[in-house]
Amino acid sequence: MPVKGDAEAGMGRWAGGRVPLIGLSAYCERARWRAWDTDTVLLPRRYADSVEAAGGIPVLLPPVPGIENAIARLDGLVLSGGGDIDPARYGADADPRSASIHSDRDAAEFALIEAATAQRLPVLGICRGLQVINVARGGTLHQHLPDVVGHEGHAPAPGVYGAHPVRIAPGSRLGQILGGSEITTPTSHHQAVDKLGTGLTATAWAQDGTIEALEPEDGADGPFLVAVQWHPEAGDDPRLFHALVAAARDHAAAPAPA
Repeated sequence: MPVKGDAEAGMGRWAGGRVPLIGLSAYCERARWRAWDTDTVLLPRRYADSVEAAGGIPVLLPPVPGIENAIARLDGLVLSGGGDIDPARYGADADPRSASIHSDRDAAEFALIEAATAQRLPVLGICRGLQVINVARGGTLHQHLPDVVGHEGHAPAPGVYGAHPVRIAPGSRLGQILGGSEITTPTSHHQAVDKLGTGLTATAWAQDGTIEALEPEDGADGPFLVAVQWHPEAGDDPRLFHALVAAARDHAAAPAPA
């Protein structure tokens, strides 16, 4: 449990160790504020606030060459939501409706997940982050989900979150974290998993059959890797962030391999 006074005072300590550092993959976009209009490293504040509220220190990771070298200094990683992955990474031609593809972000996040996997770093993938994890392991994506499921319910309108129920596999790590068999999730995505990547298993599904969560086949017995297609940072259920920070604390406290 955290030593609340220490954390609030910025002393960076928990009972038995330091506050875990959680990397958050960020992206570059043109942005305007006050008199400025310039290229900016961006991430919605909800991600950082969710990590902080769970007891971690959020660290933004811009999409620059070599950013994967930060992994050795982190205790956990969040691969955040955002634009589409270049379909060439999973051997497909681009659908005209694929949007916001940025090669610098793709390169950075694929390097981050490779380094995090090698270090057995706890990872939480969110929306695009789930898709990065799947493609990194040889999986593929549906490039425009409404063509598959026949409705717009996963992304009902630009700039807003929809909501729909998700069924969770019993016995999965996700099930252990969230409990129960069904939850309602905040959603905004037009792509989704098609073919599963090597060593991954689906652990949650929408009513239309869309895969809504992934984890390794060894599940709760292996390193912490949970990926969800929805946006927990936009909802009012903090348990996924608490689980990540708890796993990051354990990782930080573990002895270095010989």
